[in-house]
Amino acid sequence: MAENKKPASSAGKKTNKKTLRQAQGLRENRADLIKPGRTVKVHEKIQDIDLKGKERTRTQIFEGIIIAIKKPRTASGTFTVRKISEGVGVEKVYPISSPLVEKIVPVKQARVRRAKLYYVRDNKKRLKEKKI
Repeated sequence: MAENKKPASSAGKKTNKKTLRQAQGLRENRADLIKPGRTVKVHEKIQDIDLKGKERTRTQIFEGIIIAIKKPRTASGTFTVRKISEGVGVEKVYPISSPLVEKIVPVKQARVRRAKLYYVRDNKKRLKEKKI
């Protein structure tokens, strides 16, 4: 009778794989939206404290070009978005699986031939872009 039963450890692994796949579902969708050279709008949750001391949550949009992606298919993956604000370059690094990032909306895609676009920091050249 004991030979027909599966060990308890294999049953646990099956449920772990299933929950891991469910957790990665959202991340995989985001990883498909994130490509180097793509201009995106990142909707980010920001927690503010007003004058009365109450906390409130609002959504702030950061629009810029993706210049780097690190470990796109893992839980610790990040992507770097750069924009020019009032003549000053601003870069933000977002975790791909962060709950603070509500959504990522692609706007344009530039024609690039590299995975890391760090040369955009120094180079004033424009990238050839097309709307998505």
